[in-house]
Amino acid sequence: MKLGFLLGYSGKHIHIPLDLIKTAESMGYDSVWTAEAYGNDAVTAASWVLANTEKMRVGTAIMQMPARTPAMCAMTAMSLDQLSGGRFIAGLGASGPQVVEGWHGVPYGKPVTRTREYIQIMRKIFAREGAVEFDGKVYQMPNKGEGTTGLGKPLKSILAANTEIPIYTASITPAGLRCAGEVADGVFPVWMNPDNYAVLGEHIQEGFDKAGNGKSLKDFDVAPFVSVAVNDDLDAAYDSLRPWLALYIGGMGAKGKNFYHDYATRMGYGDAADQIQDLYLSGQKAEAEAKVPNALLDEVALVGPRERIVERLSAWKEAGKRGEVGSMLLGVHDTEVLELFAKEML
Repeated sequence: MKLGFLLGYSGKHIHIPLDLIKTAESMGYDSVWTAEAYGNDAVTAASWVLANTEKMRVGTAIMQMPARTPAMCAMTAMSLDQLSGGRFIAGLGASGPQVVEGWHGVPYGKPVTRTREYIQIMRKIFAREGAVEFDGKVYQMPNKGEGTTGLGKPLKSILAANTEIPIYTASITPAGLRCAGEVADGVFPVWMNPDNYAVLGEHIQEGFDKAGNGKSLKDFDVAPFVSVAVNDDLDAAYDSLRPWLALYIGGMGAKGKNFYHDYATRMGYGDAADQIQDLYLSGQKAEAEAKVPNALLDEVALVGPRERIVERLSAWKEAGKRGEVGSMLLGVHDTEVLELFAKEML
């Protein structure tokens, strides 16, 4: 199993912990991941890290697809792949309607259809087998729709490309997981239970089957985000992570339109998810946080004293041996904790 860790996105001022990243690189960490919301972008940060490292791969978790055309994303990936000696991972996501329509000012549309077409176009560009033409439901190349001049013509990338640039998607819905299994090289669920891969795996396998080329977990990286809270006070460790899950389950979408609520329900926490959402949407955030079950936190995160975390890593190791987790992307920015995981997992 490979280890990576998440940088997330910055607040008012961009902060990239290069000393920590270089230390992780020296420990044998495989990857580090940048992010974007509606402030700093993921690509500039990824470029900065690639320029200041030698071995570590750098991925985007995520580049918001509606913010970029597929061709622009392919150009970015090809450029960073060449400049870094093959260390860039193109991590894509649909984002959400609040950001897509409110910030980027474009329709949210059909996220799964967008993802499939986006990756298909990127692969065509990487292949450089001829001028790219595509006639999809979301994307048309050349575009001949309303407002166009009719002068567009199919083009072939000038830049030589590595056809093996990895593309991952952020997915947790059944349709999104099927799409990832079909057209991507990996998927990063926002969280997962290493003992309950079937919640994801059933749909990923359907995508493998649709790809129709013998694709399997041997060709695919399941790379969940794994939050870590090291604290000798177990209750305090749990409490430090409750706002994270409450925000996603309760606040990331309207009632009936929250993918994280639905995901928690598929994991067996439907009653708790309903309570968290009702409280969160009514403005009772503290009460919603209190409803996050310890059992759920233990399934998807690593919580408590160091000895407890080491003990609970056994489930992740076993999932790795089964091929059900290829990479753990840790939510931690602490050198001692990174050392702990390197010692136990690498």
